[in-house]
Amino acid sequence: MRVKKSFKFRLKLTAEQETLCRRFVGTCRFIWNKSLSLKKDTWEKDNTSLSQYELNNLLIQWKAEFPWLSESPSQALQQVNKDLDLAYRNFFRRCKSGEKPGHPKFKKKGRHDSFRLPQGIKLLPSLNHKTGVVQLPKLGHTRFIKTCDIEGIIKNVTISRIANLWFISFNCDQVPVEIERAPDYPIGIDRGVAVFAQCSDGSRIESLSPLKKNRKKLARIQRNLSKKKKFSKNWNKQRLKLARFQNHIANIRRDSLHKSSSTLAKNHGTIVMEDLKTITMTKSAKGTIDNPGKHASIKSALNRSILDQGWHAFKVMLEYKTIWRNGRLLLIDPKYTSQKCSSCGFTSALNRKSQDVFLCLECGHHENADLNAAKNILAAGLAVSACGEAPLGAPVKQEPEKRIAALVA
Repeated sequence: MRVKKSFKFRLKLTAEQETLCRRFVGTCRFIWNKSLSLKKDTWEKDNTSLSQYELNNLLIQWKAEFPWLSESPSQALQQVNKDLDLAYRNFFRRCKSGEKPGHPKFKKKGRHDSFRLPQGIKLLPSLNHKTGVVQLPKLGHTRFIKTCDIEGIIKNVTISRIANLWFISFNCDQVPVEIERAPDYPIGIDRGVAVFAQCSDGSRIESLSPLKKNRKKLARIQRNLSKKKKFSKNWNKQRLKLARFQNHIANIRRDSLHKSSSTLAKNHGTIVMEDLKTITMTKSAKGTIDNPGKHASIKSALNRSILDQGWHAFKVMLEYKTIWRNGRLLLIDPKYTSQKCSSCGFTSALNRKSQDVFLCLECGHHENADLNAAKNILAAGLAVSACGEAPLGAPVKQEPEKRIAALVA
């Protein structure tokens, strides 16, 4: 199998190269904001939209007006217009599908700083097993910390800045992937906050929660930042310290998700999970001034815990890793998975006595609530695979509320 893959490394720039990268990033941000402003004005005046081709033609005029634009690679500036055109196409596509997408926004300095080079890339022989060299337009020979071999055909490179550290990402095509078929052993996974992933075979992946564990230190850094005079040298130093610590937390989460998803993809040919809408689940409950929400602080803590787990990233990782191993990831309707008895099928909200305990009111089945849900998820996924129909709809054996209340009493 040959796939598309990216290889990301940290750059070892000279002072001159770092100055050029900062200049290129600022130039690309300027082109993005100018093109976006022009597209908005054109739409409001003439109800027409400028295409990527028309914006690229305007680059010649802008270079004559702003000579410093010529110092940056022309291809990087053209890639900005390409990204803007793609952002608008995605915006209109989501509008047609009934979603509520956000309009492309202007870029601020210091946020999502990056530029892309599609041509003029030449990978040179490595200096040693830890240092690689690549030749880039305007930058010349650039060194990077090589942690693995770059495979496939290099289509383009993206240079980005995160917490004042520079990285290079080689976006490659036709990367060979060894197909090692995973054992045909299906498993269901119930994602949660207290336990990150409870598997139907009884194993579990404990919650790492890197933000929760480092929250006190993060709060201390944020307090120190608030005490500094804004835009002073000490303020910039503290801001950089905060950015690096936040990046450290994100790296811990990403590393844990990669390890757990790789283990599951290697050992199971079929993985079943609930199709959870993380964006909807983590919406704020603050409300408005006229219509304030209820229990906003409790909901805020829950949202923070859900986002700290990285549910969506975990699902994305499992999707492509199961494909690489000729496996499959099935997503099923999450309705009633935590209320349904995995033994007899009786469904009721009162079956779940607490966060951890599941006790069926019909057959008396007693089990860990997350494990019971994982078994229901697996059964639902196998049913979908067998007949192609969603098995989770209305409860199987719904009892009158009065009888349930009597059973509980």
